[in-house]
Formats: sequence, structure tokens, C-alpha cells
Amino acid sequence: QVQLVESGGGLVQAGDSLRLSCATSGRTFNQFTMAWFRQAPGKEREFVATISRSGSHTGYADSAKGRFTISRDNNGNTVYLQMNSLKPEDTALYSCAAKKETGFYYTSSEKTSYDYWGQGTQVTVSS
Repeated sequence: QVQLVESGGGLVQAGDSLRLSCATSGRTFNQFTMAWFRQAPGKEREFVATISRSGSHTGYADSAKGRFTISRDNNGNTVYLQMNSLKPEDTALYSCAAKKETGFYYTSSEKTSYDYWGQGTQVTVSS
């Protein structure tokens, strides 16, 4: 079993930055494709960013391109989401997800393909 614990959320103003972290348990972190998703009130969970096992391949939602950067530290079993130029529409509960036993360069934007989820960290951006 893998546990994912997010942190780094908060209340910020438009234009500010935040860095979210997702710490994972277990010794097989480098075998997981990782991703960040978000869910705003009254909306479905949506894809934000994904990163392959080695970190060499990444993918982003159009809303995140140019502003957000996903990265991972396989020694520290942690995945990050650096968010810059935040907008009020970025307000949501941000959750990380892990998909086990993937190809070395595999990434995915499909929430149904992920095996493990964290509880999430709230990001609120005021205008």
C-alpha cells in the first residue's frame, strides 16, 4: 500500500506563487508515474500535470502550461508542483496520484488510470 500526503496549499493573492509537495511512503516511488489533479467546488476532478518515473517526461493541462512545473525527487520520495502567476480560477483542492508498474517514460492525464490518491491540499487564490 502506498500513502500520499500533500502539503503546501494556502490562501494567496492573484499573481502569487505556491509550491505543493506530495510525500509518499514505501521504497518503490521511482516505479510510479505521478500526477496532480484538482477539483473545484461543484466541478469534476481535472488533470493538472503528470511526470514519468525518471522525471524525463512531463505533461500539462492547457490551463497549467507556462505557469506550473511538476518535478520529482526520487531519493526523497516526493513530487512537487510549482505554481506561478496564480489566478482565482486555480482555486481548488489539489491532490496527487500515483500509478504503479508503469513504463519508464509513461505519463497519463486520465484520472481513472491512477491507483493511489492523497487527501489533497486546498489552494485558494483571491482576486
